[in-house]
Amino acid sequence: MNDTITAIATAVGVSAINIIKVSGDKSIEIVSKVFEGKNLTEVKSHTINYGYIIDGKVKVDEVLVSVFKSPKTYTGEDIVEINCHGGIASTNKILELILSNGARLAEPGEFIKRAFLNGRKNLMEVESIEDIINAKTESLRKMGMKGLTGELSNMIKTLKSKVTEIIANIEVNIDYPEYEDAITYTNEILSNRIKEIKESLESILKESKKGKLIKDGITVGIIGKPNAGKSSLLNKLLNEEKAIVTDIAGTTRDIVEGSIILKGITLNLIDTAGIRETDNLVEQIGVQKSEKIIEESDLIITMIDGSKPLSEEDKKILEKIKDKKVIVLINKSDLHTKIETTTLESFTYIKTSIKNNEGIKELLEKIEELFNLNELETSDFTYISNARQISLIKQSLKLINEIEEANSNNIEVDLIQIDLERLWNLLGEIIGETYKEELLDEIFSKFCLGK
Repeated sequence: MNDTITAIATAVGVSAINIIKVSGDKSIEIVSKVFEGKNLTEVKSHTINYGYIIDGKVKVDEVLVSVFKSPKTYTGEDIVEINCHGGIASTNKILELILSNGARLAEPGEFIKRAFLNGRKNLMEVESIEDIINAKTESLRKMGMKGLTGELSNMIKTLKSKVTEIIANIEVNIDYPEYEDAITYTNEILSNRIKEIKESLESILKESKKGKLIKDGITVGIIGKPNAGKSSLLNKLLNEEKAIVTDIAGTTRDIVEGSIILKGITLNLIDTAGIRETDNLVEQIGVQKSEKIIEESDLIITMIDGSKPLSEEDKKILEKIKDKKVIVLINKSDLHTKIETTTLESFTYIKTSIKNNEGIKELLEKIEELFNLNELETSDFTYISNARQISLIKQSLKLINEIEEANSNNIEVDLIQIDLERLWNLLGEIIGETYKEELLDEIFSKFCLGK
């Protein structure tokens, strides 16, 4: 981290402006060598300075140069940002000049990695930035902001401080038994503290399901026999002709995907091949993929042709999905319905006519109800959704259960302290106070060069 790095921070192309970012001890000195205008080494921090980037005596581009002096910067180092005209040639030329005067090209995510290593961001805040960058819904953006502003990490810090307090008091009891102001930690007193921490971890883990829903969306598998209206439903929901629709059974032989936003949550829609017995090899592969989608989906929409009696194939499909979240659509309600709905009493079902756009509103309302989307829409979005963080919360909860059991068996408090220290370290890993170098490389490699 002793060298100075640079990268283009904007998408290179024809645009109003592009930004070249430079960070490191020599960033101001390096840019000064190619800048014609005020002496950047003498300007105040957090100022914007007008001038030109020059190559020798030749002006390359008219620019605005922002100077930020450490430590109150994004990376904690001196930073210079060059705002130039948004052309590929001029942007690349300026980057070339910065590189030739002593900077090196930044690795993916290296700016934010320096912010983390210099204490400007913790690991939960870093991972929230990734969520904000990749956010396709307003809900995910809001959740990302809760992480970026420190509200998520504050929950973990509060838990960690409670564990610290317990460990500190036990240490005092052991090393300074004569110190009367310290709480004497008995198994009974420790029990209440452990219970409090355990309840907090359980609550965080429970709420993380909402966070995962916001981040990953709902995978919706549309299944059924051939020619039941699956592809028509997909096209209707997407409002585009994405899947081929014909009267010929078995037209869809592979999965077709699309997505829509419902109450701020992404519905990942998967139209599958019709499930039936077939001798056609290609269709068999499609059916196998459909059966795999059933296992992977959060919600199954089963299409049944209501103009025909319930077939044995329909019954087999319903048997396969009975333990999943299911909505059965009895399609073709514009024709005479021949299905006895009493056979579907154990399922949520809706009569629809995809052709006449009937039942679509009721379907979306039922999805909202099944996943409590109205509740999510009005929530405060303080949820953990990152897989690494959730895994560590689960490990912490497992450990606190072990600590609780040991304490209930009246194991000496000073022996339980060993596991409490392990818990303290696990909580530290969540916010990045303790970490492995390989983990950092993996996390920061997901960011672009200019981040």
